[in-house]
Amino acid sequence: MLVLGLILLILGFVLNISILWTIGIVLLLVGAVLWLLGATGRAVGGRRHWY
Repeated sequence: MLVLGLILLILGFVLNISILWTIGIVLLLVGAVLWLLGATGRAVGGRRHWY
């Protein structure tokens, strides 16, 4: 999710499309929160591991 957010952020900036810029920022924030929760060992969505 972090990589997708970064790609959309860059595409939104280069192509000057504001909706891609906004979606990229949101995905980066959600990905960062999920990454931090996973790094601390907390279960996300009722699961500790995703296979």
